[in-house]
Amino acid sequence: MVDRDGPLTPVLTDDDAGAETTLRPRRLEQYFGQERIKESLRIAIEAARKREEPLDHLLFHGPPGLGKTTLAMIVAAEMGVSIRITSGPAIERAGDLASLLTSLQPGDILFIDEIHRLSLAVEEVLYPAMEDFSVDIILGKGPKARDVRLRLSRFTLVGATTRFALVSQPLRDRFGAAYRMDFYDEEALSRIVRRSATVLGCEVDEGGVAQIARRSRGTARVANRLLRRVRDYAEVRADGVVTSEVADAALAQLQIDDLGLDQMDRDLLSVMAERFGGGPVGLDTLAAAISEEADTIMDVYEPYLLKIGFMQRTPRGRILARPAYDHLGIESAPSSTPTVQRSLFEAPDDDSDDQED
Repeated sequence: MVDRDGPLTPVLTDDDAGAETTLRPRRLEQYFGQERIKESLRIAIEAARKREEPLDHLLFHGPPGLGKTTLAMIVAAEMGVSIRITSGPAIERAGDLASLLTSLQPGDILFIDEIHRLSLAVEEVLYPAMEDFSVDIILGKGPKARDVRLRLSRFTLVGATTRFALVSQPLRDRFGAAYRMDFYDEEALSRIVRRSATVLGCEVDEGGVAQIARRSRGTARVANRLLRRVRDYAEVRADGVVTSEVADAALAQLQIDDLGLDQMDRDLLSVMAERFGGGPVGLDTLAAAISEEADTIMDVYEPYLLKIGFMQRTPRGRILARPAYDHLGIESAPSSTPTVQRSLFEAPDDDSDDQED
């Protein structure tokens, strides 16, 4: 039922790869939103440059599509150093990590996406590398094997994760700063859309900008993807100019409503309302009911539904909130159904990664 590669997924798709490289901001002043994080980074970068030292290790966490990789690349550009990019699943053995670490030059940045997926054996190699800038390797086998400690250049590790709770405590403690990235407000998304439209050479009026920003689920990646889809529609069905009416028609064709929900979101909410009476329902049970992976629900759909107050996490399971019934056009909900604030800018009540059932 669920298309993880749909226009509203915050996960990077093959279609995004080339476009993201083109649209990605290169400097902090080009990066809109996440103002608190940007200010902290500005201070840290300026201080490190004055001392001529590498930055402290940094950890970015939050839902996918909010710019964690982009910020890591901007930090490298602002520091004037090179960046090596990899991911937790790609580092299968401790030797793979040791090879990466020994290739770094002084001040370089090593960016590890999905850092929570590092194996324990790899993590244990990372600990002395982060603290003492050294790595232990074993030469030989059997009785003649010996442990050799190699000195590393001083580097900065930047980690990114969508599952902060799954990053082990010893690894968390070795980061100098951890930054929680949250959904963007409509003003920041509008600035992102305007900049991206300029880069793409696409003419968009303020009405078109507002339509795209409002339906982007608070996610920069989604905003850029929708802009490209709307641009295509404008070139084929209109005169190439993205107006409010053109954007509305293009997004309606994609079945994306005024709140940024598509048919997949509405199907998920409908299953909760009609098959489970609004909940509580465990994540694994819900995943089985819609034939989808629990991780996909948790990472792709649930964060935004929690953010706009359509769903609640409780110790007993997920519960559908009253605004979701209103949006689905269901006249009444069970009296026990909680009323939740629908503001995009409210934090969810529970940021845990538990999977109740």
